[in-house]
Amino acid sequence: MKRERIEEIAELLDKRGKLTLEQLDEFFPNVSQMTLRRDLFQLEQQGRIIRVRGGAMSVKEVQKVSGEPYTKKTTIHTDEKIKIAQKAANLIDENCSLFIDGGTTAMYLAKEIPDVRIHVFTNGLAVAIELSQKKNLNVTMIGGQVMKDNLSTASPVARSYFDNTNFELAIISTSAFTPENGFSCSSQIEADLLKMARAKAKSMYMMLDSSKIGKVMPYTFARIEDIDVLITDDNLPTDLKNLFTQKNIVVI
Repeated sequence: MKRERIEEIAELLDKRGKLTLEQLDEFFPNVSQMTLRRDLFQLEQQGRIIRVRGGAMSVKEVQKVSGEPYTKKTTIHTDEKIKIAQKAANLIDENCSLFIDGGTTAMYLAKEIPDVRIHVFTNGLAVAIELSQKKNLNVTMIGGQVMKDNLSTASPVARSYFDNTNFELAIISTSAFTPENGFSCSSQIEADLLKMARAKAKSMYMMLDSSKIGKVMPYTFARIEDIDVLITDDNLPTDLKNLFTQKNIVVI
């Protein structure tokens, strides 16, 4: 019975793309929400769905707008990314303007941001698509070359674009971090864009899940002293937390 229910949930998500727990309640009125949450957790462990706040979405739905590398990354360290995204969303004030990058943690942040009056600039395709579903939120997509591994865009002409835009906050997710090499990514053109966003914003918040610690990518876009807030999961080593706090960086 449990196996049949789980398969039925998976089929529903493949057909609908995304379902809330309230909608699942309607399909399974005799099953508790706690049981449904466990079913979703099991499906996520199998790599068939992605859990989001209040429900879940099918991996096939993500694949409609993403390449295989990006889709795979959305299913890795999901709990940590969701936790970080929820923390970051709570730091966003209504009526503010901000920049969000195109990483998978940023995609989870896009899901967590409430439907309020804010303006988001982003170079993330999946991020923009997710945010565009919210009626009170304004989204501006920064154009350029599409990088398929993380479904984001970047271009050397972005500098002139940034010259004519204003945002108070940049929330960026990093692909790699070490104290010596700072926050890094795999593309020079992306690193240049993130540096521009960093320079434009009054404040910079960095999202770092602990699986990225100790990794080094070819291009550094920020150092420890460049950020104001570090948003991370519960597995941040104590020595690193002390390093950030010693530099007057808020660790959340």
